Amino acid sequence: MSAGDRHDDPDQLLPLAVSRPSEALAAAAMVLAETPDPRTASIARQARAIVLRDSGHQTEAVTELRRALRLAKSSAEPERIADVQATLGLTLGLGGKHVEALTLLEQAIANTKGAAAGRALTRRGYLLRVLGRYDEALSDLRQAVMLLHRGGDQVWEARARTHRFLVYAALGQAAHADRDLVVAEQLSAANGQELESAMLVHNRADVAFQAGDLPAALGFLDEAAARYTALQTEWPSLAIDRCAVLLAAGLATEAVATTEQVLRDHLRRDPGGTGTAELLFAVAQAAQAAGRPALAEERAVQAGRLFRQQSRKGWLARTTYLTLQAQYDAGQRGDRLCAEAQRLADQLDEFSSPDALSAHLLAGRLAADQGRGADAERHLALAARFRHRGPTFGHAAGWLAHALRAEGRGDTAATLIACRHGLDAAADHQRSLAAPELRAHAATYGVELAALAQRHAVRRNDARMLLRWSEQWRAGALALPPVRPPDDPELAAELTALRNAARRVEAAQRADEDTDRLQLERSRLESSIRARTRRLGNSSGTSTDPRRRDDAADLGTLIDGLGEHCLVEITALDGVLHAITVAGRRVRMYPIGPVEVAVRELDLALFMLRRLAHGRAHSGAVERIDAVGLRLQQVLLGPAAADLGDGPVLIVPPAALHAVPWAMLPTLRPAPVVVAPSASMWLRAGRLHPPRERRVTLVAGPGLRSGDDELRQIRGNYPTADVLANGEATADKTLAALDGAWTAHIAAHGRLRRDNPLFSAFALDDGPLTLYDLGRLRRAPLRLVLSSCESGVAAPIGADELLGAVSALVPLGTASLLASVVPVNDTATAGLMVDFHQHLRAGASFGVALQKARAGVGDDPVAVATALSFVALGR
Repeated sequence: MSAGDRHDDPDQLLPLAVSRPSEALAAAAMVLAETPDPRTASIARQARAIVLRDSGHQTEAVTELRRALRLAKSSAEPERIADVQATLGLTLGLGGKHVEALTLLEQAIANTKGAAAGRALTRRGYLLRVLGRYDEALSDLRQAVMLLHRGGDQVWEARARTHRFLVYAALGQAAHADRDLVVAEQLSAANGQELESAMLVHNRADVAFQAGDLPAALGFLDEAAARYTALQTEWPSLAIDRCAVLLAAGLATEAVATTEQVLRDHLRRDPGGTGTAELLFAVAQAAQAAGRPALAEERAVQAGRLFRQQSRKGWLARTTYLTLQAQYDAGQRGDRLCAEAQRLADQLDEFSSPDALSAHLLAGRLAADQGRGADAERHLALAARFRHRGPTFGHAAGWLAHALRAEGRGDTAATLIACRHGLDAAADHQRSLAAPELRAHAATYGVELAALAQRHAVRRNDARMLLRWSEQWRAGALALPPVRPPDDPELAAELTALRNAARRVEAAQRADEDTDRLQLERSRLESSIRARTRRLGNSSGTSTDPRRRDDAADLGTLIDGLGEHCLVEITALDGVLHAITVAGRRVRMYPIGPVEVAVRELDLALFMLRRLAHGRAHSGAVERIDAVGLRLQQVLLGPAAADLGDGPVLIVPPAALHAVPWAMLPTLRPAPVVVAPSASMWLRAGRLHPPRERRVTLVAGPGLRSGDDELRQIRGNYPTADVLANGEATADKTLAALDGAWTAHIAAHGRLRRDNPLFSAFALDDGPLTLYDLGRLRRAPLRLVLSSCESGVAAPIGADELLGAVSALVPLGTASLLASVVPVNDTATAGLMVDFHQHLRAGASFGVALQKARAGVGDDPVAVATALSFVALGR
C-alpha cells in the first residue's frame, strides 16, 4: 500500500502488517497523524500492534490493541470490535495471559459469522496450537478453513491452513500437513503476502527436518532469514528451529552460542512471552547436548517458570524432562530422579512430544541403574520404536535403546546385532550430509553404540572383537565419499572474497590501523561459506557404503592387507586406552592407562618440539627428547611396544591423540611409521589408482625464511614439475595445478584455526588457501606433502572424529599425506623435505622416505625436533 492509498482504503493496513511490516508501521503512523475517525484509527492501531507483536514488542502491542478496542467500540461496528478482540486475545495469549485471551476470543467468535468468524477461529486455533491443545486447535482450524474458503478470503484461508499444517505436523500426519502447506503457499503468493510467504518457507524447513533432510532444512531456514531481514522483521522461532537442526547435526556448541545471543536480544523486548519461554528451552536443550549441564538446568528452570505461568502443559513437561536430563548429566542418580523420569517419559508420549524418544531412553537407563529390570525393559522398548520411525537422525538412538534392552536381558548376540544396525543407521544419517563438518559432528549415537560393543570385547578379553568394533565406526565421516559439487561459482566467489578480506586485515595490522570493520567482513564471509556448504545435501542417496562395513567386519581381509606392516590400533574406552596389535597375523590387546595421562604427556612433548623449532636448544636437548619420547611410549603403547619390530608400522590412534609425533617413541624411531584414522581406510587408500599422467606440482608461498631454495632443490627430483612461486602461487593457479596431480608439495606458512578447522589455511601470494578451497578439488593429489606449520593437526570432534586437512583431502582421493603436528622451523624443514623427496623419487613409500630422511638429520636439536614433528598419514 502506498502513501496515497491509505485514505482510500484503510482496511489494507491489516494485510500490509503481515506482508510488509515496516511499510505498515509507516503508513499507520501517517494515518494516525491526520486525526482519523474512530474506525480508521482503530485499524491503524491494530496494524501497528500486529507488527509490534510479531517483532517481539509484546507490551507495546497490547497497549496499542487496548486503544484500538476502545476506538472500535466508539465506531459501534460489531465486526470491527470482534476483530480487534480476536487480535488482542491472541496477543495476550502469546504473552502468557491465557484466561483473558480465551475469553476475548470466545466473545469474538460468538459475535461474528461467516468469514469474520473464520478469522477469529483461526486466531484461537493458533493459540490453542501454541498451548499444545492440538485436538481443540484442529477443530477450530477445520471450521475456519471452511468458512474462509466459502467467504472467498484467500489471505486468511492461507493463514488458517498454515496453522493447521503445523498442527498436523505436530501430530505426525504428514500427508495432511503437506497438502495444507502447498495450498497456503499458493494463496499467499497469489495475494502478495510477503511476510507470510517467508513464514511458509520457514515451515518448509520443519518439513525437511522431520524427514531427516538437514541440509534442506538449513537451506530453507537461510532463505526464510533473508526474507525476514528484507522485510525488517524478526522471528524468534527461526532461531529455535535453527537450534533444533544444528543439534540434529551434532553442532551443539554452535547452537548454544547462536541461540543464547538471540535470547539476550529478545529479552530486552519481550521478557515474558511465549517466544521467550521457547528460546530459553532451546538454549537449555543446546547446553545439555553441548555438555554444559549447569547452564542447561538454569535455562530449563527459567523456561519452566514461564511455561507454568502460561499454562502450557506440553512445554512444561518437556522442560521438566530437560531439567532431569541436566541433573543426570551432572552425575545425579537415585530413586527420585528415576521415578520422575519415568513419569515424564509417559507424559511426553501422551503429548506426542519430540522428546519422547530421549525421555524413554533416560528413564530406561535410570531404571537399569536402580535394578528395576521391568521398568527399564518397558521404557527402552518404547524408545526402541523410533529405530524405524520419525526423522532418520533419531533411528540410531532407537537402535541404542534396543541394544541396551538386549544387554539388560543378558543377550549378547542381540545386543551386538542391534549395535551393528544402529551403526548403519548412524552412517546413513552421516551420508546424507555433504559438509565434512556436519558429518564429523553427527556421530554421537554411533560412537555410543560402538562403545557398547567394545565393552563386551574388553570384558571377554577378545582382541579380535575389539578390533572389529573399533574399526566399525572409527573415522566414519572420512570414510564417506565427497558429495559437494566442486564447481559452485558462488562458493568460489565467496572464498575469493575471504582471501581479499584476510589480505586487507593483514595489511591494516602491519600499518597499525583499526581492523574491526575488516574483521567483521571476514567473519560475515566465513559464516556465509559455512552456511553454504552445510546446505548442500547428498545427491547420491543415503545408503551406507558397503565397502566401509565389509573392510571393518572382515578381519581376515584386513589382516591380509597389512602385508609386512604391524598394526597398532589404540582405542579410548570409558577414559582408558586399550592397544590392539596385529603382528605376524597374531592379534593381541593390552590395557594401557588413563586417556588424560596420555593427553598430558602429549601436550608436554608438543611444547618441547615447538620450543626447539624456534631455536631454543640447550645442552642435553636431544637426550631430553629421548626421555620425553620414552614417557610417551609408556602411556601410549605400554606393553604393546614389545610386539613391534623394526618393520613398517601402521598406527591408528583415537581422535584425542591424532597429533602424536610417533617417531619420538624409542620403539618406533627406527621404523617406517604411517598413521591413519582407521585401518580400513588405509587399505582402501592402497586400492586407489594413480592418475594416468604422473604430473608433479610444487608450490611455494611468500615469506619463507628458506626462500625458494626448498623448491629449487626439490625440483631437481622432478625436472618437468609445474612450479608456482615468486608471486605465481595464487589460489586459482594452485588449485588448478593440484587437481588430479600425482605428487604435490606445498611449502607455505600455515595457520591452524582450532575454532573453525576448515578455515585453517596456507599462505599464498593472493591470500590464504583454506581447507574449504581444497574441498573444491575434483580429485585431490594422490600424494601430498604439506611443508607447513601444524598442517597435520585436526580438531577432535565428538568422541572419535576429526576435522582438518585429513577430513578435507582423504575423501577426495589423497592416499598419502606428509604433515607436521607443531609449528616447524623453515630452514630445518627445507633440508628434511629435500631428502624426503630424494627417497620418494627413488621409489620409497611416504613412511619409508620420512624414516630415511629423519635418520640423516644428524644430532642438531633443531633438525632432530623438526624431523620428529612430521608424520606420514595414509599409505
